[in-house]
Amino acid sequence: MKTPSGGDGNTPNGPREPRSSRWSDLGRPPLNAAALRRALVREGGLWSQVEVVQSTGSTNSDLVEQAARGGAAEGAVLVAEEQTAGRGRLDRQWTAPARSGLFFSVLLTPAEVPVARWGWLPLLTGVAVATGLSRAAGVDTALKWPNDLLVTVGGEERKAGGILAERAGDDGVVVGVGINVTLRADELPVPQAGSLALAGAVSTDRDPLLRAVLRALEDWYGRWRGAGGDPVACGLQETYAAGCATLGRVVRAELPGERSLTGEAVAIDGDGRLVLATEDGVQEPVGAGDIVHLRPA
Repeated sequence: MKTPSGGDGNTPNGPREPRSSRWSDLGRPPLNAAALRRALVREGGLWSQVEVVQSTGSTNSDLVEQAARGGAAEGAVLVAEEQTAGRGRLDRQWTAPARSGLFFSVLLTPAEVPVARWGWLPLLTGVAVATGLSRAAGVDTALKWPNDLLVTVGGEERKAGGILAERAGDDGVVVGVGINVTLRADELPVPQAGSLALAGAVSTDRDPLLRAVLRALEDWYGRWRGAGGDPVACGLQETYAAGCATLGRVVRAELPGERSLTGEAVAIDGDGRLVLATEDGVQEPVGAGDIVHLRPA
């Protein structure tokens, strides 16, 4: 709330709310944890608990720790209104104002799926996030391999979200998602970032957005798990490729060990790797690395 110029910090109706108040930015209301639990936690469903905290360092770190001490079961969802030490791939920092986005992690234990296929979980989550946001926010989204969510702002592709998967013990994976929802242009951490609001979302109400994303994730995870993790049988490989903005582009893959590889991204293989066709006529799969889009498709 703004204080009148020259005022003493009080509003006409009494003392102004402190900046730390959960209601201090009425354009960014808090999530309704009770309503989210009623909508998502049901008998026979995937989501077993939904917890919303006001602030934490990293929901991924917290949920990995909870799983390690037996304090979380499959389907646990941890949401933070604010993350002070959010992480992306390659230990990059993820920062955003409180209640300006969706910052959450989920615990999955896909016992029916061979561990060799667990690498599909970040890509599966990307498909689910894009599906849920398309339905609830009315925003066209695209996926940059392996874990970025792209939106279009002013005719340019911008990163509006990211996904990070981490092992939780021997039988679990914690998948974290960060999505910029209401960030304004002056709040963007880097010029290449974006948000659903800047992309023209028809709704930025975070409660229905989170419900839509988690329902889509439950649906895709159930299909993938039911197919034993086979990305072809459950339609995941085809769907991911159809929504992947990286395919058809010339890209540079910055690989571990300070190596790089340049080529056209031509396919997503059965292991979820990005296949590059190099100038030498060789097709090389990339399983880990940072991808830079060099030229539009």
